[in-house]
Amino acid sequence: MSEANFETMRAAMVSNQLRTSAVSDAPVVEAMRAVPREAFMPAGRADLAYIDTPVAVGEGRSINPPLVTGRLLTALAPRAGERALVVGAATGYAAAVLAELGLVVTALEENATLAAFAEAALAKAGVRVVNGPLAAGVAEAAPYDVILIDGAVEQVPGALTAQLADGGRMAGALVERGVTRLASGRKVGDSLVLADFADSEAVALPGFAVPAGFVF
Repeated sequence: MSEANFETMRAAMVSNQLRTSAVSDAPVVEAMRAVPREAFMPAGRADLAYIDTPVAVGEGRSINPPLVTGRLLTALAPRAGERALVVGAATGYAAAVLAELGLVVTALEENATLAAFAEAALAKAGVRVVNGPLAAGVAEAAPYDVILIDGAVEQVPGALTAQLADGGRMAGALVERGVTRLASGRKVGDSLVLADFADSEAVALPGFAVPAGFVF
């Protein structure tokens, strides 16, 4: 597929998926218009870059639809110069959008193959890619002004909350009783409460399951 075709598909994503579905943060919209999502798709999957469903990228993992990325980034309201952590970076697309917005980005991915792919795809973006357990975060680069959990989790571990700066924002998808909802919140002191703002399909991230027998 030609570069012109991808540009057309990217413009359609902005007009038909983002602008019609509460992705209202202008810098986020422009960054998603600028970043070529096809560059973050594995071989043979580039033509699926702009469809509004999760896309499998190998290693048993998938990446979120563009709309989910846009909604979560809109909730975070990221701004240039802030420090960001992307948890579950997969192939690196969300990290690339944050870098396009001018943030200092650390991208965490526990699958070594995906981390290597993301590192190559992000080579020119100035993003640091770390291969390690998602639930542990990246403490040495903390505190972060924004943390994007780029997928669905059953619980947010204390390690991630601890790495968020006082006044920092977090967004991700929470799974409760089989229902996935996008949620965001701001840390005040040592406390972080995530509030749901939309029901939405989001890809599951490994390592965040609630232990068996645990009751909310």
